[in-house]
Amino acid sequence: MKSLIPILLLFCFTTSALSQNKQAIVTDVNTPLHAMQPDYPVPYGPVKTEDVIAVLNRIHNYLDISTPARIVDREIKKEIADMTRLTPSSNFEQGVFRLISYEWGVAYGAMLLAGEVTGDKKFTEYTLRRMDLIGAMSQYYKSLSSTLQQGNPVRSVLDPRALDDAGSMCAAMIKTYDIVKNQALRPLIDNYIKYISTEQFRLSDGTLARNRPLPNTLWLDDLYMSVPALARTGKLTGDTKYYDDAVKQVIQFSLRMFNKSQGLFMHGWVQDMDVHPEFYWARCNGWALLAMTELLDALPENHPKRSEILDLLRAHINGLASYQSGTGFWHQLLNRNDSYLETSATAIFTYCISHAINKGWIDPQAYGPMAVLGWNAIQTRVNDKGQVEGTCVGTGMAFDPAFYYHRPVNVAAAHGYGPVILAGAEIIKLTRNYQIEINDSAVMFYPLGTDWRNNR
Repeated sequence: MKSLIPILLLFCFTTSALSQNKQAIVTDVNTPLHAMQPDYPVPYGPVKTEDVIAVLNRIHNYLDISTPARIVDREIKKEIADMTRLTPSSNFEQGVFRLISYEWGVAYGAMLLAGEVTGDKKFTEYTLRRMDLIGAMSQYYKSLSSTLQQGNPVRSVLDPRALDDAGSMCAAMIKTYDIVKNQALRPLIDNYIKYISTEQFRLSDGTLARNRPLPNTLWLDDLYMSVPALARTGKLTGDTKYYDDAVKQVIQFSLRMFNKSQGLFMHGWVQDMDVHPEFYWARCNGWALLAMTELLDALPENHPKRSEILDLLRAHINGLASYQSGTGFWHQLLNRNDSYLETSATAIFTYCISHAINKGWIDPQAYGPMAVLGWNAIQTRVNDKGQVEGTCVGTGMAFDPAFYYHRPVNVAAAHGYGPVILAGAEIIKLTRNYQIEINDSAVMFYPLGTDWRNNR
């Protein structure tokens, strides 16, 4: 009998193990397989407004601390709080970021939008305080003789020498001026737009161009560095020539650089090249889409070319839709899945798609889930400090893939901050305009008040 005990124990253990294993096996009979939770690489599902605001708060706090709105005397290293006591040694306090750059033009406009959407004045004040300093410093340095302007921190404001100097900051100043009518900004706006309209190099047909890295070159980036400023100047002044120039730039760039079969823009075009290697760099596509978005915001409804711009924006968004990755991000080179996932472009696309939905330009059911997925991806790149990770640094133009594949990413790349704030603010508006639900495990958009559970 004793010899049977081990055998009986082994039998019982084996029977129990088999029974447990049988229960652990998932089948179509014992489990609703369609409802199993996938292993998503980023959060999936509707966005909560409070979560978006928490992300925006982290970014704001980081930027406000890391690059403060203060003027200091370079020689004695002390703050100058009274703008009537500026000296030729006055400069912006050095921080992580510059207060005057095309990237920060985006950030200033984004902060204004975040303030409008959240109702939190700290976002609005972020821009107003810095614009006050830029206006005061510009007035002061403009009054100095050239011999006293060594190290002039507002040189690019008073003497812009490239579209990068002018367009984005000009658009941000107009947005600020629309809110507070800061009279110190108006001559700066006029100076910027004078440069864009009359001094920047153009091709013979009037298309804005550069002579680097090769003569007669179009950079897709320059749509954003010019078009929003032109369009908003048209609205500010009532002069239709600015609208017409903005529209002309978008159309003439697109004729040369938009690949209709791909629904994407190539980065660079050179007049004397017969064949153009087409590299669909993500952020330049973002600049183009953002330029069209801002143009449509300012362009009168009865402008004869409005429908053409709107059709191009829709074609571009449709093209981008087919290249969004399963992570929610877009790739550094949009059509090359082995290039890295990039934050700033993903944020620009997310903002523009959300904005187009909110404006009624595109179908919310078709493109809304794409925007929500984009935001869910973006917010994973905002770390606990409020830094935006995964942003490609400033990038020139190239005609080989290695250049784009290996551009560094850095939390100090200013290009990421404004777009992420824009995306978050517009996503909040999207959640207020539509009922976003999970139905059959997927994100769906419905008109507000819809009883979607009966749609079966």
